[in-house]
Order: sequence, then C-alpha cells, then structure tokens
Amino acid sequence: MTDHLAGYDALAEQLTASGIDVENVKAKLHAQAIETPSWGYGNSGTRFKVFPWPGAARDVHEKLADAAYVHRLTGVAPSVALHIPWDKTGDWPALKAYAEDLGVKLGAINPNVFQDEAYKLGSLCSPFEDSRRMAIDHMIECCAIMKDAGSDLLSIWLADGTNYPGQDDIRKRKHYLYESLAEIYKHLPAGSRMLIEYKFFEPGFYHTDLSDWGTAYAMALKLGPQAEVLVDTGHHAQGTNIAHIVAFLLDEGRLGGFHFNSRKYADDDLIVGTQGPFELFTIFTELVSAGSLADNVAYMIDQSHNIEPKLEAMLQSVINCQAAYAKALIVNYDRLREVQAAGDVLAGYRALTDAYETDVRPLLAKVREEKGLHPDPIAAYRADGYAQKVAEERGTTDATGGYPSA
Repeated sequence: MTDHLAGYDALAEQLTASGIDVENVKAKLHAQAIETPSWGYGNSGTRFKVFPWPGAARDVHEKLADAAYVHRLTGVAPSVALHIPWDKTGDWPALKAYAEDLGVKLGAINPNVFQDEAYKLGSLCSPFEDSRRMAIDHMIECCAIMKDAGSDLLSIWLADGTNYPGQDDIRKRKHYLYESLAEIYKHLPAGSRMLIEYKFFEPGFYHTDLSDWGTAYAMALKLGPQAEVLVDTGHHAQGTNIAHIVAFLLDEGRLGGFHFNSRKYADDDLIVGTQGPFELFTIFTELVSAGSLADNVAYMIDQSHNIEPKLEAMLQSVINCQAAYAKALIVNYDRLREVQAAGDVLAGYRALTDAYETDVRPLLAKVREEKGLHPDPIAAYRADGYAQKVAEERGTTDATGGYPSA
C-alpha cells in the first residue's frame, strides 16, 4: 500500500510551490460523486452479440449490490441510475431501503422508449398517436417512480428519427416532440429536473429528432427551468469540441449532467477516458473553472461493457473520472487567466498540459487512504475475491439486464 503513496509528499510540495492549495484539492476530491448505471452490471453489449460474463448481475438487487461494491472500493460512486422497465419493482420503498442498507441510493430514472414494437417509427415523435401516447404515459409513470424512489432526475434519450428522405414530416415531428415533453414536464416532482440527451445519428440515419446539443437546448428553453441538457461524451461527430459545448451550456445555466463514456468513431460504451483522455481533462477544466455554475451538474456513467469484466470495467471508469477531475483541480487558473489576457497562446496551452502531465495517482491514493479505503481500488478488487464469489453464486446467464443484442 505504501508504494501507491510514495510520491505524495513530493507531489504536494510541488503543487504548493506552484500556488495550488492541496488541502482544498483534496476536499473537492473527497466530495466528488459519480453515478454508476445499473445496466453496466448486467450482461449487455452491442446489436451484434452479448457475451455473457460469469457473475453478471441478473436483477436489480444484484445490480445494486455490485454498485455498492464499486462504491466501497472507490468512495465516490454513491448512487445508481435505473432503467425502466428493466429495473422495475413492485415495491419502490423496499428497493430504496435495500439500496440504503448497502450504502448507496437510487439515482436517475431512465425511461425506455426504444425497444417496444410500437416505437418502430418513433416514440414521442412517432407519426402514430397511440405510439406517442404510450411513450408519454411511460414517462409519466417514471415521474411517479421518481417520487417513490427518491430520485430527482428524469434522464431522457430517444431513438427517434427517420431513415429516408420523405419518410416523415420533420417539422411535424418537432412539434410532436415539444408537445409530448411539455405534457411530461408537468408531472416532474417538485425540485427535480428533466435531462434531455441527444445523439447526432443512429438508429435514424437520415435525421435524428434530438440530434445535437442545440436541439436539446432549444427544447429545454421552451419547457422551463426544470429542463436541462445532458451531454453524453460518446454522442458527437469527430472534430466536435465537447469542452466548448460544456462551457456554453454552463454559462447559460442549462448543463444538467453527463453520461461519461468514450468513443473511437461515433458512439459510446467504451470506458471513459480510454480513447481521448486529454479531451476528458479539458471537459473537467471547464467544469472546475466555472465554479458555482457547475454546482448542480450530475455526473453519471453510461456504459454497457461487453468484452470487459463488468466490475473491473466500472471501477476503471470511476478511476478515470477521478484522475481527470484531479488534474483539472491542479491547474493554476489564476496563471491561466493572466496569460490568456496577455494573448500568450502557448503559455495558456502549457498551463493546461503541465497539470495534465502530472501523475496524480499519489494524490488520489492519499484521498482514498483518508477515506479509510485501499489506495488502489483495482488491486483491492483483484485481491478480495468478490468477483469470484458472485461468479460462483450467480453462474453465467444469457439474461441481458441491459441493452440486448439484435
């Protein structure tokens, strides 16, 4: 354990000399919270194939148990996002109490309006009134679940779009979208928020009804202050500057939260920070530099691990978010603003890269030690036998518990 902490004193001295309040940085790392998704613990994968994993969670109780285990190792994953109807139960108070007994709480509620036959041509934007009604009623049900589960987030993603020119009236679908969301909005519990996610293509290949942050932002503005934009880090075209989107939405007071993952080309489900770690870092610098503007941002992971061990993949996802945040916290923002005002292009770049290239693992190990945790969650995971225990108890099942293959 001491190996992980060996460089802490030298790092703390280095940061202090550069004007960084190390105790303040540690306090912020202690307070960090990242929500993990229930569907990341069950068997789930791509449209081509779901590869069953020994010990993968088979129901919502096992998902919560695995999420609680990840939280025990990291100390920063205190809530679990649920997907309805995948995680639906007949006794929400009992499930809420079960989660709390494990040391976690129920988080964002995610409606499913993309798997039923009725949604073949869309859900909230469908040309068929009965399909739109079905989707609206489901989301109203999810608002009621929020009250019972103690959740304050309704996280909406739609698969709505068209494949061919002339397939449907795009402007009419836009009106259907707003009218549907407006009806759902009225049922949000007091003090809660509707997070509107976007995706620039797939499964609609001609157009997508919520295709980018602008369409989501426009809907949020029309709906009211409880509606905000959810940025999924995997849902952008190559060349898109996600840090710019984050900065803009923060300044407008409409950045609701994140679904953290990573993309190689145009979609998600890779572990966050594995493909573009510097991009993830720049996103966190915008959040840190925004100060109180980022106070209500929800940090959530959205990954369906297919070839990776479920628990280890989730641990790595949380750790990568911790590391990116830590690096963003040790940027000297006073110095950065000074050189920006002077128009010193490369000095500004170096102000960021100096922090990005710093090895923050001793700092994170120190914070974990102060929490009473093992300084290396991966080492703890590989040593404690939990994964082997659940594999023996649960076996291997074809049940998906998440995004199934086609």
